[in-house]
Amino acid sequence: MSEQGTHELPSGWLPPAAPDPPAERPSAFGEPRRPWWRRAGGGLLATLAVIGAKLKTILLLLPKLKLLTTSGSMLVSVAAYALIWGWRFAVGFVVLLFIHEMGHVIALRREGVAASAPVFIPFLGAVVWAKSLGGNALAEARVGLAGPVLGTLGAAACLPIAWATGSDLWKALAFTGFFLNLFNLLPVVPLDGGRAMAAMAPWMWFVGFGAMALLFFLWPNPILVLILLLGGLETYRRWKERKQGSEGNPAYYKVRPAHRLLVGAVYVGLIVALAVGMDVTHLVRTFSDV
Repeated sequence: MSEQGTHELPSGWLPPAAPDPPAERPSAFGEPRRPWWRRAGGGLLATLAVIGAKLKTILLLLPKLKLLTTSGSMLVSVAAYALIWGWRFAVGFVVLLFIHEMGHVIALRREGVAASAPVFIPFLGAVVWAKSLGGNALAEARVGLAGPVLGTLGAAACLPIAWATGSDLWKALAFTGFFLNLFNLLPVVPLDGGRAMAAMAPWMWFVGFGAMALLFFLWPNPILVLILLLGGLETYRRWKERKQGSEGNPAYYKVRPAHRLLVGAVYVGLIVALAVGMDVTHLVRTFSDV
């Protein structure tokens, strides 16, 4: 066995001792300072706790935020309309829009569909957000006609006040409410009349689109342009998919004759009632005079 590489250690030699861990630096108050990772972790936990508390507050306030969205958009609309017609007419007009939209909200919720509160857009009306309009064309018609039904009642409620007070303001509000609900019954999507036609005669969408185009030719209006664009796209999409049904349901447009007749009766009845209401409340003056 070779002895190469063997060495003897000097007597009294010991391996050097391991160095002592560095002492923690004292803080400004004389206490040992924690390692940086502990300090960072503590700060992170504190930040998360604050964020969690804020999120909890936001979740608790969410219903109130929705209410603020509705009331805030109503106030903005009142201010916008007041610049043209005065604040009294503007308030009544926005209330009539609210009543109309709440008809849709009530009908959607009766169909089991979650619906938002109305959101108002100055000079464009108001909208209600929902994932669907029900499970079939009959439900869609009920939702569509619920707005004009409640809106007509809201406009009609102005008449006793107008007759009792002799105020042309209330008469003008009733006339405007009747007109808006009648306009919404034009048989073109996305108007309420187009929703009713889904259960009665979808081919009427093309008639309604043609009537809307003629109306725009006679009285050009930015709102009519928007309705024509949305209505054209929606009519094309729905007619193309009609044979396959809506949302994968091939029976979407199948409506019993009795139900189709009932929808038609409500639709025609609304048109007659609104036309009579407009005739009764017609005033030979402009909105600026109100």
